[in-house]
Amino acid sequence: MASNFEVRTYEVIIIGGGIGGVSIGYELASDRTVCLLEQESTLAFHTTGRSAALFLETYGNKTIRALTSASRAFLLEPPVHFESELLSPRSLLQFAARGRGAVLESMFEQVRSLTPNAQLVSSRDAHDLFPPLRSDHIDLALHEPGSMEIDVHALHQGFLRGLRKRGGHVETDSGVVNLRRREGIWHVTSRDGTVRRAEVVVNAAGAWADSVAILAGAQRSGLRPLRRTIFMIGVPEELDTNALPTLSDIDESFYIKPEGDQLLCSPADETPVEPSDARPDDLEIARALDAIHETTTLTTRHVRSSWAGLRTFVSDRTPVVGFDPRVDGFFWCAGQGGYGIQTCSALSRVGAALVRGADLPSDVVDRGLAAADLAPGRDFAAPIDA
Repeated sequence: MASNFEVRTYEVIIIGGGIGGVSIGYELASDRTVCLLEQESTLAFHTTGRSAALFLETYGNKTIRALTSASRAFLLEPPVHFESELLSPRSLLQFAARGRGAVLESMFEQVRSLTPNAQLVSSRDAHDLFPPLRSDHIDLALHEPGSMEIDVHALHQGFLRGLRKRGGHVETDSGVVNLRRREGIWHVTSRDGTVRRAEVVVNAAGAWADSVAILAGAQRSGLRPLRRTIFMIGVPEELDTNALPTLSDIDESFYIKPEGDQLLCSPADETPVEPSDARPDDLEIARALDAIHETTTLTTRHVRSSWAGLRTFVSDRTPVVGFDPRVDGFFWCAGQGGYGIQTCSALSRVGAALVRGADLPSDVVDRGLAAADLAPGRDFAAPIDA
C-alpha cells in the first residue's frame, strides 16, 4: 500500500474505470500522463460489465446517432492491441404494436439519413425475420440489417490495454474522498490517504459523477441512475438463433437478444435508484414475460438467470462532456446512459479534443455534432432531437 505521505503527479487524473473512463484515458494517454482511479476492486463493475450492448445506428436522439455512426469505423477495425474483433452481425427488428405504426414511420424518417440501410417491413415480413413474432399483433416493423453485437469485455480490455501501453497508470480500490484545487493544481485524495496531483480531473464516475462533482465544489448535473433488469430464458428446440435478429418494441415494453442457446430478455425498465450495486426486479421480469407471451409464441416462464445494471442520464438523455463552466480544470465525461458502449470511440475522441482545447474530430462535426450539444451547463430541458 502506498504511503500516506506519497504524492504522485500527472497531467490528467480520471475518476472511474468504466468504458467512459478507459476510452478517454486511452485517447489522452497518447500525449498526456494519465492516472485512472477506480473505487471498486475491479474495473467496469456496475454498468459496463453488465451491458448487453448492441451497435444500433437508429438508437437514441440525433446526437447519439451521430456519435454512434462516427464510432463504426473504429469498432470494425480497432487498433492491434484490442486483439480480437469487437463486432459480430446481429440485425435489429423494432416493431410497432397495433395502432402505433405512425410512430415507427416518424422514427424511420428521423434515422434514415445516417442509417440508409434501415427499412420499413410489413408485419408478415417481420414474422419471417423473427418467426415467434405474432404478425397479427403488430402494424409494421423497422429492420436494421447493419446493426451488430458488441463484445463489451474485449472493447473495454482493449482500451485498458492501450491506456497502459501508452504509459497510463490504473489503480483500483482507490475511491476518491477529497478533491481540492490549489494554485491551478488538483489534489486528489483516495481512501488509503494517497494524494495524486494533476492539472485536470476527468469525472467519469458514472452513477457517482454528481457525488464526485460535489467533492470538487461543482454543481450537480442532475444525473439520474436508472436500473435496467436483464434475464435469460431458454430457446425452443425448433428455433434457430444464428440469423435471428434482436427484437425490440418501439414502446420499450421489452426486448429479446439471442445469446447462443438462450435468449437475453429485458423489460427495458428505467427505475430511478440511488448509485448502488443494482439488483434485478422480479416484478419487472414478470411484466416483461407477460408482454413477450402476448406478442410472441415464446411461452416459457422459467428464468435461468437474472441481473441488473445502471444507466445514468441527464434529462435530455445526452452525455455531459466538457469542462465545468464554474470550476477550473474539472472535466465532465458522464451521462452516457445506455449508449456508452456504442458511442465510446467517437465520444472519447471528442472528449480528448475538448481537454486539449483542440478542434472536434472532423468525422463527428460532419455528422452535425457541436461541443455545445454535450456541454455541462447547457439547458438539459431543451430538446436534443429534431
